[in-house]
Amino acid sequence: MTNTNEFTRLLTLVRSQKPLVHHITNYVTVNDCANITLAIGASPVMADAIEEAGDIAAIASALVLNMGTLNSRTVESMLIAGKSANQNGIPVVFDPVGAGASSMRNEAAARILNENKVAVVRGNLSEIRFIAGLSANTKGVDASEQDGGDTGKIARKLAQKLGCVAAITGAVDTVSDGERTIYIHNGHPALSGVTGTGCMCSSLIGSFCAAAPNQAFEGTVAALLCMGIAGEMAYEKAGHIGNGSFRIGILDAVSKLDTNILNERMKYSEV
Repeated sequence: MTNTNEFTRLLTLVRSQKPLVHHITNYVTVNDCANITLAIGASPVMADAIEEAGDIAAIASALVLNMGTLNSRTVESMLIAGKSANQNGIPVVFDPVGAGASSMRNEAAARILNENKVAVVRGNLSEIRFIAGLSANTKGVDASEQDGGDTGKIARKLAQKLGCVAAITGAVDTVSDGERTIYIHNGHPALSGVTGTGCMCSSLIGSFCAAAPNQAFEGTVAALLCMGIAGEMAYEKAGHIGNGSFRIGILDAVSKLDTNILNERMKYSEV
């Protein structure tokens, strides 16, 4: 069983190291991704130009690739950055936003996974089912309510297929490395009403993987625990005001997280 103290140790490590996390992400959520990276204690850089993507990836401590607003130029930047990260032993976090929704997204996801080695894949259930080679229904870039099944089994299947950590975020988050599987029970339904919370999860995962590149499984769990707890805290303080205040409350809560809060509020089960 995973030691609970490891999650709090990794939070302390991120805050003390302040690692550089390179993002090639989407223009809908780029600001939120940068701010949540800062809030957890890491340092973001959002460089998607083909001319510098590889150079920036080489000096970062982690790379986050997000397909949210995809175009042919950013796909090439992602591939260049991913290869640079692989060559320099830097963990790659892949967020296959909308995988299964269009042939362009499907082809881009396949190229990224075929040409790069990823440490973590994080997505909603529809996206992960598609990447794992299972039938999936999509609703734009959101999870389809028609998708179901054992998330633990699906995450394990993808982790074993790609040799990485697979994370499915939703009402209950699921993380597997192909052998261990953890279900995270923190969070609040209001998180699904704010755009970008999944993208922010990937940024947090990138921050933890940057601080502890050899502990992608524990880092992914710690990141999602932080996001879930932040969602709970934000709703308690600002949920009654509305979605805008709740969104800002998430950033506030992440910035105030410490090991005591994490210890007191984390809820997870391991199988």
